[in-house]
Amino acid sequence: MNNSITTQTELEKSTKTFKLIEGDFTKREALSIVDSVINAKINFHKVHRLSIQEGNENDKCTYDNSRINELFADKKETKEFLRNLESKGCNIKISSNVTITIQE
Repeated sequence: MNNSITTQTELEKSTKTFKLIEGDFTKREALSIVDSVINAKINFHKVHRLSIQEGNENDKCTYDNSRINELFADKKETKEFLRNLESKGCNIKISSNVTITIQE
């Protein structure tokens, strides 16, 4: 088989999708889930930034800093959105899939 030709079966094996979050939640649960997920991503970027800066205190890591700032803004906006819901007893549906694709 020629290595440059990828069959459908090989393509299917090179991508994996799974549900990270799926369901109906109370406002409090939704706030907790969103807070936890975004905090995990913020911490990931902070650790990554720290590892890049280690030994080079002049490196500003602007990409990582900008992504961290985006995540903080998303977190704030999402919390405000959920907190401003008029109906305090309503359920909130959250769906989040993760897709992992092997890049060649």
